[in-house]
Amino acid sequence: MGKIKSPLSFLYNNQIKAFLFQVITLVAVVYFFYNAADNLLSNIESRGIHTGFDFLGVESGFDIAEHLIDYSSTSSNLRVFYVGLINTIVVSVVSIIFASIIGLVVGIARLSNNWLIAKLAGGYIELFRNIPILLQILFWYNLALVSFPSPKQSFELFDSVFVNLRGIYLPKPIATEGFVWVFVALVVGIVLRVLVKRHFNKAHDKSGVKTNTLAYSLLLLLVLPMMLYFALGSPMAFDYPTLKGFNFKGGMSLSPEFLSLAFALSVYTATYIAEAIRSGIESVPKGQKEAALAMGLTQRQSLKLVVLPQALKVAIPPIINQYLNLTKNSSLAAAIGYSEIVSVFAGTVLNQVGQALEIIFMTMMVYLTISLVVSLVLNIVNHKMSINER
Repeated sequence: MGKIKSPLSFLYNNQIKAFLFQVITLVAVVYFFYNAADNLLSNIESRGIHTGFDFLGVESGFDIAEHLIDYSSTSSNLRVFYVGLINTIVVSVVSIIFASIIGLVVGIARLSNNWLIAKLAGGYIELFRNIPILLQILFWYNLALVSFPSPKQSFELFDSVFVNLRGIYLPKPIATEGFVWVFVALVVGIVLRVLVKRHFNKAHDKSGVKTNTLAYSLLLLLVLPMMLYFALGSPMAFDYPTLKGFNFKGGMSLSPEFLSLAFALSVYTATYIAEAIRSGIESVPKGQKEAALAMGLTQRQSLKLVVLPQALKVAIPPIINQYLNLTKNSSLAAAIGYSEIVSVFAGTVLNQVGQALEIIFMTMMVYLTISLVVSLVLNIVNHKMSINER
């Protein structure tokens, strides 16, 4: 007579138990968030708080000093959101570029055989890494205000660039009819440059002979657009800044707030990027470096062709984290009045309309989206480098 199985005998199966635990956890999480959302909506309704996104169409009623798109006090709150979003992206991208350059240079200098250079690089890292970023932003902002002269005593460069305590004033390029073809030529040059580079890389893989493509790059990216530019009669005008009264009018300007924020974010984040680069270089086996030198490569060629490509595969993941931190740290711009999204949207607009839930949610989604895009792009780069490894 066969043994009768218990109705609960399936629970002794580890796979089934693991699946049930996951289902129970998922149900518990959904139940928790459902009750939290229901409680939140009940409290909002009981207090008579107005909800919804109708406030985005309401006139803002305040001016923003720094904006890259058309804006005035009669613009809507949605326009304020766009202005803050663009300013946040611009300062983040500029800071990421300069932080990467500084971090790469300092990271390599950290391992220099020159004692003085190595110590200076190490001192830079220890100094700026251990001072809070907010204090650095405030320091550079106040230093800029103290160091730069008044508009009437501005530093001049070629009678078209002016530097004073209100910022840096530059000529503003204005595209005229025909400039679109110059832009098309630049895009075509970029595409052709990529194809040329790919062609010579394949030739290098087959023959082992490396071809310098700098001349091709200059021809496609600079000479081709410039030739078309002059052939079309220079289809671009410039609006030069001029001093009128107590300030400059016309042209384009970089405010002290933008400059201070971008500089502080760059030098602070560069310290961590430099350490990531240093650890990546040190992870490259010593035999690889010796083999490169034995093949007759110079120190610079060895670093460029052998060491750095392998070091970046190790350094990119922590560098991604630093780019994300830099983007989120840009929200500290509210301390010096730079018109990024936290300052003008989650600050001024929130104080006017009082709809904290919607405004904070939109602001959080902005930073989440930017961070996910940066992570996606750099993870693709990291994946590309990994699959090319030999």
